[in-house]
Amino acid sequence: MSSGVSVDEFQALEQKVLRAVEVVKREREARAVAEAEAASLRQQLAAQVEAAQSQIAAAQSKAEAAQSQMATVQSQAEAVQSKVQAAQNKAEAAQSQMEAAQRDKEAAESQIAALNRERDAVRQRVERMLHQMDELL
Repeated sequence: MSSGVSVDEFQALEQKVLRAVEVVKREREARAVAEAEAASLRQQLAAQVEAAQSQIAAAQSKAEAAQSQMATVQSQAEAVQSKVQAAQNKAEAAQSQMEAAQRDKEAAESQIAALNRERDAVRQRVERMLHQMDELL
């Protein structure tokens, strides 16, 4: 070649470019997978939040009903006292469900944060690779 670049050097450069293109393809695929996973987790979180809110509303409704029953039951006989205890147990179970739903929500948020960090890391790697490609070209 007349420009001073040998065939071997040209082929080596061509191989580097091809490897860089493959790396970029893999990084883009990884990014797409990570974004799809994040979207899926967001959907799951939204469904869990909606279910948790429904459970919370039901639990609050049950707790209010139990409190109302307790006010009327206090004036009744000893047999009715067992019904009050049952209502309190239901309220505690509802509270436990509400706390479990909150833990699930926090876990999902943690997963989303981890995915966001992973996405940012992938983005930075892709940007570095693109910068390296620009330098190669």
